[in-house]
Amino acid sequence: MKMLAEFVVMVLFIGCFHAKAQYNSGDEDLNKSLVNIDADASINFGAFRADLSGRYNVSDNKIDYLSVNIGMTAGDIYMTLELAKITGKPVDQVVVVYQNNRGKGWGVIAKEMGIKPGSQEFHALKGNAKTKGNKASQENNGKGNGKK
Repeated sequence: MKMLAEFVVMVLFIGCFHAKAQYNSGDEDLNKSLVNIDADASINFGAFRADLSGRYNVSDNKIDYLSVNIGMTAGDIYMTLELAKITGKPVDQVVVVYQNNRGKGWGVIAKEMGIKPGSQEFHALKGNAKTKGNKASQENNGKGNGKK
């Protein structure tokens, strides 16, 4: 009976995480990468924040603001910073477009920012997210501290 209860709790947890970590970018691979980014950040948000802060030259406070005040997931924060980098537009401008199109997905947001589906910029956006998502997935599926 205890095992059944643990199984039910695990299924509910996975279901809740899966429901929260849905993306509608219009690209299945990009969606999967964003889910991997979310999973990585859920394990150690401090490391995720430090990585983004250094990579995109934004303050920890800005990343916390996007998470807490705007309600962005880690994948959303990553996409916001990556779109700002690729388009050369300020992060705050991407946030406004995100807020106006939140329910429509990142494909629509990228298009609103001037990135056409199938363009070189879209492929860069997708490839960078895949690299980040794969890195997150590999780091979280390692064997631990190296002991066999």
